[in-house]
Amino acid sequence: MPLFEGTQQQYYGSQSFTASNGQNDFVLTFPNDETLMYSLSTMPLTDSDFTVTLNGNALSTSDFSYTASSFTVTLVSSASAGDIVVVTLINPDLGNYQNITLQAIINNFMVSYVGADKIIPRVRRADVAFHAQRAIQELSYDTFKSKKSQEIEVPPSLKMALPHDYVNYVKVCYIDEAGTERLLYPARKTSNPTAVVQAGDFSYSFDNNGNLLTASDSDTWTRYQARNEADNSDSNDNYKKTEEDFDVLQGRRYGIEPENAQFNGIFYIDENKGYIHFSSTMSGKTVSLKYISDGLATDDEMVVHKFAEEAMYKYIAYAIASTHTTVNPSFIPMLKKERFAAIRKAKLRLSNIKIEEITQVMRGKSKQIKH
Repeated sequence: MPLFEGTQQQYYGSQSFTASNGQNDFVLTFPNDETLMYSLSTMPLTDSDFTVTLNGNALSTSDFSYTASSFTVTLVSSASAGDIVVVTLINPDLGNYQNITLQAIINNFMVSYVGADKIIPRVRRADVAFHAQRAIQELSYDTFKSKKSQEIEVPPSLKMALPHDYVNYVKVCYIDEAGTERLLYPARKTSNPTAVVQAGDFSYSFDNNGNLLTASDSDTWTRYQARNEADNSDSNDNYKKTEEDFDVLQGRRYGIEPENAQFNGIFYIDENKGYIHFSSTMSGKTVSLKYISDGLATDDEMVVHKFAEEAMYKYIAYAIASTHTTVNPSFIPMLKKERFAAIRKAKLRLSNIKIEEITQVMRGKSKQIKH
């Protein structure tokens, strides 16, 4: 069976209209033998199933309506003669041909590795599923390119909730007016310890159930957060912003911490409470969090790049062989070596190094700086 199902027009799923003067309605009419459309089960059911552009400009759902019974897109404002209206289906499968699902990996493993006269005589499917998920989890940290990102505008509380599938961060940036990512540095000389609520006589306070009362933020972080980046310098008296002062005090910045020698901002990750705290200058700015996940948060995320498919099979085979007595013990060292080799090969493939990119870097190192 082919791995790609359907037609290419189904995959790209768009239709273009040239409007006449005053036209509002645009009926989706795809050829029945060329596309998934023209049947109620595969046509868009709501206006969230597609996007609409007018002369290349995206329209919001408030700018048009959709009638599913007649497959008609109606613009709120009439189009002018010659306007180009493009309706594009939102296809969740875009780019997914490079991946294979976890279910397919389990099925392929059961066919290729389990049975009479095979490496694994018998094993429960539930065991294979468990080790397959563990394989995705472990390989996501070092082998798969499972880096994800979130972008938010920092609220006045200067807090950002950690994503639901957060494992560790890669970097935190704020986005300037030109769309450039400016690196933020972690605060190393402060923290946000659990602050115990105390009474006037310094005794601990408890709730009605006898549990210790704690504050949302500690005085440690509150005080540090309220200060400006320049004030956080160890050598505040010598830290000047003007070029004139820098010329006079040149060499006297020795020992300044890197996070305090820039104006991008700082952050602190409180993993116990699930928040990223930002410095006071970050309020209202757009920040981007790049982080690592384990690939098991949702069913849609449990996919494996085809470059690492063989590494998954070898990982599962070794994991089962080392924990099941039904497998011949002489196979275990061989499977361990094969697992190591397959993971190494997957890392090389997924590194995605291109000769053009290497050439570009090398040429950049040979530039001469002329005065």
